[in-house]
Parts: sequence; structure tokens; C-alpha cells
Amino acid sequence: MEPQEFYKGPRGIAVKILNRVERTDSYLDKLLDIELKSDELNELDKRFLTELTHGVLRWKTRLDFIIEYFCKNKFAMQDPNIRNAMRVALYQILFLTKIPHAAAVNEAVEFIKKIRGQKAANLVNAVLRNIIRNLNKLPTPDNETDPIQYLSIMYAHPTWIVKRWVDRYGFYETEQLLAANNERPTIVVRANSLKTNADELAKLFDERGIKYVRSKYLENFLKVGHLSGIYNIDLFSQGYFSIQDESAGLVVKLLDPKPGETVIDLCSAPGGKTTYIGELMKNEGKIIAVDKYEHRLNLVKQSCERLGLTNVDFIAEDATAANFGVADKVLVDAPCSGFGVIQKKPDIKWQRELSDIKNLAKTQLELLETASKLVRNGGVIVYSTCTIEPEENIEVVKSFLDKHPEFEIEDARNYLPSEVVTNGGYMETFPHKHDMDGGFAVRLIKTK
Repeated sequence: MEPQEFYKGPRGIAVKILNRVERTDSYLDKLLDIELKSDELNELDKRFLTELTHGVLRWKTRLDFIIEYFCKNKFAMQDPNIRNAMRVALYQILFLTKIPHAAAVNEAVEFIKKIRGQKAANLVNAVLRNIIRNLNKLPTPDNETDPIQYLSIMYAHPTWIVKRWVDRYGFYETEQLLAANNERPTIVVRANSLKTNADELAKLFDERGIKYVRSKYLENFLKVGHLSGIYNIDLFSQGYFSIQDESAGLVVKLLDPKPGETVIDLCSAPGGKTTYIGELMKNEGKIIAVDKYEHRLNLVKQSCERLGLTNVDFIAEDATAANFGVADKVLVDAPCSGFGVIQKKPDIKWQRELSDIKNLAKTQLELLETASKLVRNGGVIVYSTCTIEPEENIEVVKSFLDKHPEFEIEDARNYLPSEVVTNGGYMETFPHKHDMDGGFAVRLIKTK
């Protein structure tokens, strides 16, 4: 382990975080969060650090393919500091037009000189400057001979995922999906209907010079683009809005919670759906927010306090083991592979394996089993994920329905715009089709 003083400034800290992600499979969000809480970086540096770490993980195999070519196939043999310093520099050269190429190179060279000496620094310098000289003729893989490999490198997704999606969607649509996954994510906010509405919030944003567009699918949602520091503005701390993607909002609309009902949210943290349920219920009735971990449940509590929600009970328990009484509606927002939110969490694509999908499906089915015991006759379960994998979505639901003839799918068109509903009557969203996270939700009615 190198001394911490080597990892200074946004570029040095980016290398430190990328080393940890590579070495330990730690989640980027958690590592980044620790660094963003430090006083060492100003707001501009924090934004730059976030951009560098997300950008490198978003484009990793594309960056590696180019560096490998100019390194004469010696790149993979370099130590993680050298690899990640070169990735950080090349990401700036290829994708950040406001950063002078010389600045990106010099920072990487100085960092490597301190940590690995002059010889390694000379190699980094030579390779990066050679790439800059050849920016108009960078190498690309052959599309004709190996289309899977081509998509995997050019759009930086693991080969096994690309192959699955090409088999399912075809080459052209997969290319669109991969490209959408690599876009910088759009921030979407939900007006808190207990305190305001979308029209009033829009006026307040106008007064502060915050640009937005109205959601095409949900009346209380505004898209504010790539606005940084959204959590720091007064309207957020005063509970006027929450950050929530439209796909997550649509799940709650499908649940259709009503004032006075009892609703159980079996996997409630970090609380975006729980709080939207509470807003739609107008603080009347009862929500039971369940999560396995106390510290994650505290995030839900904090959001409820900020938004003025008073009808939520919090239970820190394993959702599959406990009995929480009988409810009118149960939301099962199941843990999943997360392949619908790669835009926001680019490290997911490198950390997941095919076996994860099968293992998660088992847990997802267990959660649905639990929910079936908690809902009254005539009541509703909504099962949702933030993935686009059928094994975790409709196949889990079919397995459940095979064992539970007392449940049936109610057509989601009764609650949601038809553009996000399949012929089978369940919600399915995709980043390249709907300009939101990929997700799935189905409404199940207990008929007897």
C-alpha cells in the first residue's frame, strides 16, 4: 500500500478509488461518498472527481483497448496505479473537451514519477503523447469478424452481457441500449405534494435559474439535466422535492396507494418509493417500511422527516423471515442485478456475473412468497426491479403464479401510460426507448 499523501487532488484520489474498485470489488458509490465528505476538495474538485471515476468505469474497455495498442500489449502487465493513471488521463483526452491535453498528461506523469519513479513516468508520457498525435486514427475492433467483441470494446460492456443482449434484442437495438447506458445520467426530481406541486416547484426553480423540462410520463416530476449540487439547495433541505427517476415513480403509480390504506414496503431503503407512497397517501393510513439493515432504514427515516411524512413505521428485519400483519398493498422492490441503472452505477457491469442473476432470482421469489402471506384478499402486490433481465422479472413472476393461482396480473395500462406497458400487461422501461432507467413492475391482485 502506498502512502496516502501520494493520492492528492481529484486525479490522484480518482486513481486511489479506481484501484480499490479493481482490487476489492468495492462499490464506487460508497468509496466516492467517503472522499466527497472530506474537506480537502472544493465543490469543483468534487464534481471533477465524480466525473473522472464514473467516466473511467463507464468507458474502461474502450480506454484499455486504445492504451493497449499504443503500449504494444504491455498495458495489462502494469501495476494498478499506472493503469488507472493512464485511464484517467485518456478519459480526459477523449471525453472532457475543456481540459487541455497537456494538463491531463502532465498530471499523470507527475503522479507516476512520485509513486513509481522516472522510468515508469517516461513510459506513461510517451504512450499518452503518442495517442494525442494519433487522435484522428485511433484503433477500432473489427465490426465484421466479431460484432460482439466490437460492441463490447467500443461501448465498454462485458462480452457476456453484450452477447445476451444481442441474442435478445439484435445488434442494432443492443448498440442503442449500450450507447444509452454510457450517457451521463439525467437528474429527475419529484415535487412533494404535501408541500407543493410541479407548477409551484417549477416557478421556484425559475427564480433560482434552474433549468428543467416536465416529465412526459408523470405529472409531479421535473427533469433537471446534469445539475450538480442539487442536494445543497434550500428547497431540497426544506422538503420541497426528492430525487427519483421516472421508472421508480411509475412503480409507485402502479401500486396506486390510497389515503387510509395499510401499505407494506418490504425493501424500503433508501426510501424513494416509500416516501412517494406516503405523499400519495397524504399522510393518512399506515406505511410499514421494512429493511434488513438499521443504517439503511435510517436513510428512509431522514427522508420522511425532511418531507413531513408522519404515517410511517420502521422495522429493521429480514423481509423474508418476519410477519408484519396484513396489508391492503405490498411493494416488493426486490434486490436485483441493477442492469437497468448502469448509467448511474457504471461499476455494476464489471462486478456482476451470470451466476448472480440466477442467485438473485431465488431471493426475489422468496420475497414474493413472503408478500403473498401479508396481503389481504382483494389486495395488491407490486413486484418491481431496476433490471432488464427476464430471469429476474417476468420469469420470477411466472414461477410465483404457477404456485399461487389465487393471484393474477392486472393490466398496468389501467395505471400507467401505454408506452411503458408490454402486451403482457406489465411495466418495462429502457434507457434507449424511454429516456429513463431500465426497470420492471407487475401488479398482482389476490383474487381469493
